[in-house]
Amino acid sequence: MDGNKYRTIMRHQAGAVALITTGDVGMRTGLTATAVCSLTDDPPTLLVCVNRTASAHALILEKRSFGVNLLGLHQQELAAAFSGRTGLQGEDRFHVKGHEWTTLKTNAPILLGALASLDCEVTEQQTFSTHTIFIGVVRDGCVNEDTAPLLYFRGDFWDLSALK
Repeated sequence: MDGNKYRTIMRHQAGAVALITTGDVGMRTGLTATAVCSLTDDPPTLLVCVNRTASAHALILEKRSFGVNLLGLHQQELAAAFSGRTGLQGEDRFHVKGHEWTTLKTNAPILLGALASLDCEVTEQQTFSTHTIFIGVVRDGCVNEDTAPLLYFRGDFWDLSALK
């Protein structure tokens, strides 16, 4: 199957919008992703798929850690910034007005106010075609119970509460 047709079909799979983040203050970077999956809860582990051309790829390899920040509905502008739609790159993506960042155990960037955040240490990686699958043991995390999720479906962001 041709890649364009595949992407069109996969846009019909609704998914949570996540920011995959890595690096130290001043040298942070990240990307918007939907390729995030829970792997096991013993130990708590997940995987993320990162294109090898993404700015975060080399830094995840170097730092051996990443944050997974599941976005709330109110964070759509961050999803756009980290996807490259706004022209912001690297550290500048972390300075979108109204959003604050912290760190937990691995020192990966964690978004305050996200729907949920997971702080992961890379334990394994596997290259497949254009991407690397990073497997991360979750070292810490947090959740905001009152935050509505931001979803990606059919090439756009969606608000579930509007469907009621």
